[in-house]
Amino acid sequence: MQEMAKGSNVTLSALSENVGSVVVSLGWVSPSGEGDADVSVLLVGSNGTVRGDCDFYFYNNPVAADGSVQLLGKTPTETGDEDRIGFDLTAVPQDVDRMVVAASRYQDARFGELENLTVTLADAAGDPLLRFTVEDADAVSAVIFGELYRRSGEWKFRAVGQGYAAGLAGLATDFGVDIDDDAEPQDAPPDPADDEHADPVPEVEQPAPNLDGVPAPRPPADEAAVKKPAARPRTAKKKVTLPKTARKSLAENESWREARLFPVSALKSDRDRETRATSVLLSVMAQVPEFGRRLTAGFGAPAGRMETYTEVSLPHGDTPRRPDGVVRVERAGKLWTALVETKTNGNALKADQVQAYMDIAARRGYEAVITLSNDVALDGSPLVDVRIDGRRKHKVALRHLSWAEAAHQARMLLRHEGVGNRAHAWLLQELLHYLQHENSGCHGFQNMGPAWVPVRNGIEDETLCEGDPRALDVVESWERLIRQVCLGLGGELGQKVLPVRGSRGGRDPRERRSLLADRLCSQGRLQAELRIEGAPGVLAVTADLRTGRLRTSLEVPAPEQGYPLSWAKRLVRSLAEAPADLHIETLVEGDTAGPRGTLERLRPEPGDLLPKADGARITGFRLSLLKSMGSGRGSAETGFIRSVDDAVRRFYGTVAVHLDRVTDRRTPARQPVSTG
Repeated sequence: MQEMAKGSNVTLSALSENVGSVVVSLGWVSPSGEGDADVSVLLVGSNGTVRGDCDFYFYNNPVAADGSVQLLGKTPTETGDEDRIGFDLTAVPQDVDRMVVAASRYQDARFGELENLTVTLADAAGDPLLRFTVEDADAVSAVIFGELYRRSGEWKFRAVGQGYAAGLAGLATDFGVDIDDDAEPQDAPPDPADDEHADPVPEVEQPAPNLDGVPAPRPPADEAAVKKPAARPRTAKKKVTLPKTARKSLAENESWREARLFPVSALKSDRDRETRATSVLLSVMAQVPEFGRRLTAGFGAPAGRMETYTEVSLPHGDTPRRPDGVVRVERAGKLWTALVETKTNGNALKADQVQAYMDIAARRGYEAVITLSNDVALDGSPLVDVRIDGRRKHKVALRHLSWAEAAHQARMLLRHEGVGNRAHAWLLQELLHYLQHENSGCHGFQNMGPAWVPVRNGIEDETLCEGDPRALDVVESWERLIRQVCLGLGGELGQKVLPVRGSRGGRDPRERRSLLADRLCSQGRLQAELRIEGAPGVLAVTADLRTGRLRTSLEVPAPEQGYPLSWAKRLVRSLAEAPADLHIETLVEGDTAGPRGTLERLRPEPGDLLPKADGARITGFRLSLLKSMGSGRGSAETGFIRSVDDAVRRFYGTVAVHLDRVTDRRTPARQPVSTG
């Protein structure tokens, strides 16, 4: 991978022959685990400005209509997470001279509070081609990381690293985005196409891209239902989402079962489940463009017409091979092809099968092999080991998708972001019902592995020694579980939920997991942190295998103004509907332990949270819930996986949701912004 210096540039075709589409990733590390930024892309013409406000892509306007740009969202990495942007360079309009990739922070936040600001670029096969580290962004709130631009018919990348003290407003103004802080919203005209006799699945108007100012903050889920946003002139197609409440059933009694497009009652064997699941998923991908594009964009596929196939016979030596599926995308006369290998019901991928498909794809010039199973892939720990023949000119990307990720993307579109029409919404709903059915075999990660019980017993008996490989297996399973918990909660909330990796820049993933395994042997605990968009802090999860208890907790920082007694009263009052057994601990500056107690005891006397020592400075409050954890390695009612998922959902739904939301992180659209 080529390391770039500030101001340097490189021709992409000199680094790889597979650059028709590329993925640009922006990454940073927050020492506190809470710092973040938003990415944006500007399409700029030869005059140095955007052609129009719709050439400005950010979280409220994430996808170009022609498929040239798509913000793919955040992806967990070993050091935190990174924002990825897909570029289909074959689809970029000819009058676009360059594409500027930037990121911005909120209000008074500065990039100097973050570490390891990097931008990387990977080709369509997923191979990283270049990396640029921004070194001098201390006092700025917006940064141009780099830009893709044309020269003599070829695409090049330039490492920019330019900062803007005026933030996103200053950056956007420089490129001609119209910022009108005084513009008042207008009422949207009624839609004559609405049909009062239509199917009761409602059509929900999605907010049009907010281009008359700095992007407005995304309202938290609990406020969105109370504060209806001001109507704006309709500039985008209406979207369809699921109704908030289910329709009343016409069945005579509960024993009647609704007919389904994808039935599961006839599934008797693992082979039946694999065949049916593959066909169901691939058919919906081809028929619902938003869903198909969402799943394939991160694999380097262009935006275009998609067709999918199952049980395709392909020659391979003396015996033809039959991959479970094939995905083909056509764009401007060019084909992108991926072979699909599927496993359900917890069955493991077979290395020899995947190796054969990699060889076939390389010989036939296909771009990718996609594996699909209940397991979750981890960085630095591949699910299958395959041999890559370096002598071959054509490179094939090996990508993994879990059933939980497919269900998450369907849920996000169906419940929060919307799709193009009612038929697409119905298809996604049928797919989601199928994936979640107990007989489909597509339930995601559901087994902590064979090492779980021996490790638990070794910790209880104090016979587990550091360096035991079984402890490493448990740590990897724990990391897979946490990623799946994030997907499930994020799909329900419609918000980003990501595991926090902390500031471990440059540490090898396997080395990091080895250290965590040694800590498990010595302390008997598994620990993780989750960052939930809008939450006032990081949600910590600790599984103590010695005591058999799960602790979920969140630290709330002390307000900057007011009196400690007022803080304590306000906190207890906001938790009026929280469980009585919630533990509250006062955090005090220094090593001194602060007062603590249950919510039930503190409700009549919030002042008991104040430290007795004179001059003790309160820095915040830690809220914790404790519960017994399951002992089984699976996801049954008494299983460990179910208990962790239930603990996180219970804490968020009964505690975190009642706390003050982080709503002021982005500058409102009509708030005056200085661009000097």
